[in-house]
Amino acid sequence: MAEDGEEELVATDDDSEKQGRLNHAIVDQGCTLLRRMEICVAEAEKRNGKNAVNMQEMFTVYLIETRPMDAVAEGRNLSPDSLWRRYSEFELLRSYLVVTYPYIVVPPLPEKRAEFVWHKLSADNMDPDFVERRRVGLENFLLRVACHPVLSNDKILYHFLTEERGWKEVVYETGFQAKAESRLKALSATFRVRNTDKRFVDMKHYSDELQSHTSQLLRARARVADRLYGVYKVHGNYGRVFSEWSAIEREMGDGLQSAGHHMDAFAASIDDILEEEEHYADQLKEYLFYAEALRAVCRKHELTQFELEMASQDLISKKQQREELATGIVRTFSFKGMTNKLFGQEAPEQREARLKLLEEMIAEGEETVKEKTVECEEHVERAWVDMQRFEEQKDKDLREALINYAVMQISMCKKGIQVWGNAKDCFLKM
Repeated sequence: MAEDGEEELVATDDDSEKQGRLNHAIVDQGCTLLRRMEICVAEAEKRNGKNAVNMQEMFTVYLIETRPMDAVAEGRNLSPDSLWRRYSEFELLRSYLVVTYPYIVVPPLPEKRAEFVWHKLSADNMDPDFVERRRVGLENFLLRVACHPVLSNDKILYHFLTEERGWKEVVYETGFQAKAESRLKALSATFRVRNTDKRFVDMKHYSDELQSHTSQLLRARARVADRLYGVYKVHGNYGRVFSEWSAIEREMGDGLQSAGHHMDAFAASIDDILEEEEHYADQLKEYLFYAEALRAVCRKHELTQFELEMASQDLISKKQQREELATGIVRTFSFKGMTNKLFGQEAPEQREARLKLLEEMIAEGEETVKEKTVECEEHVERAWVDMQRFEEQKDKDLREALINYAVMQISMCKKGIQVWGNAKDCFLKM
């Protein structure tokens, strides 16, 4: 992918004009951006550019169009503002949101490369059908973010949607990369934390199960699609046989030829059917990827809880050292206690200096514990609210997707019955 490919993109409107037309789209807390601005990813386009090592390569850009919602409601034919974004820019936006809002289940991006595909479907990420499905997925991502009660109010999101150039610099100026927790640190916290909130433990286990079940469902669907494709295409053999047979028959010829046409149409219909199926599969894939977003929130809770426990443990240790230094009674084995026995007690001035230093460290430790306690409590409270919102959204979306998938399967079966019914009528007329 060309790292600086976005510099080739040309803005469709003057920056000042754009700011004037969409200024009112910046929303206040409690009002989502989607209520003020119409957002869509209108089209995708392949382009050539140079990558980081100065080599030519092809990449895809997506046209984002925005328009003030009041103009849409009033029926004014206002041309939308538009700009082009690469998939990597969507990734940068999401990375920023995940780090900045660790208590939110941030909507996932569509897959970068096709997964769980049946064998006749191209896994090439430049395939036109795949690019179109990814365009739909990217639009869905923006709509999810723009209707979220918290994420939709982020200024970086607004810059992403309205500023052709310079938005990356604004993102990096936030310093979000320095705040990103390393995966190793999060993994360490997972195994060492002691008092996690049971709700988050259960939610983490649920996310694992959700990912497992959706991936199994997608694999099953891909296998069924393979078999279904074969069954439908085999019907083309019926069509060929009936058509060839009709050529040698006088009385039965017309009936056989008509039946053959029905079979040919039936065999050809599978391509559109499986293309429609892919859209339902993409809806399931969204929740496959949502499982990781859910786990990320749980991992953040484990990390904040672990940091609180470590700060509390360190504070207890400092207070114990102060007590031992003040009383001269060492309750636990330490190298310092051993040296005191060998070389005698330290001078009163040294002891006072150490006591003073410990008092300062204890004061800092108490402040740290207080801050970590507040941070942990706030994360738990906010994250749980957003998880409940996610649960409601998930139940509604998956229910609707599965019902529509079932309706599509029923419709497909009815078409098969109709084809054989038509063939039967053709045979009756012979």
